[in-house]
Amino acid sequence: MPDRPTALELLEAVRGFLDTEVAKGTSDPRLRFRALVAANALSIAARELALDETSSSAEARTLRELLGEAPSGAPPADEARALSSELCRRIRAGTAPRETVAAVRRIVEGKLAAASPRYLSGKR
Repeated sequence: MPDRPTALELLEAVRGFLDTEVAKGTSDPRLRFRALVAANALSIAARELALDETSSSAEARTLRELLGEAPSGAPPADEARALSSELCRRIRAGTAPRETVAAVRRIVEGKLAAASPRYLSGKR
């Protein structure tokens, strides 16, 4: 049975406190700004935590397909880092696959889904 509250629930609770009680309850503009920045950082952390395993797996899969590599058996985040390093090496050597830009775009869109989902929807 999982422990409660979960890491995501804790992040959301602190984010909500900063956003609704601290930021909206203070007349100090500097404190309000800092509370909103902290709340936004917690939102990013929560999205990254929720998406980490699936986004690392998706990134590793995209890079494996692009580079023609077999699964390494390493944890997805480690595999994605290793494959990313290999892609960088190939780019520097001028031997990057033709589909590199499209693959990198997909990876960046996945990262933006965690860091700034509004950017992808056009609602900035």
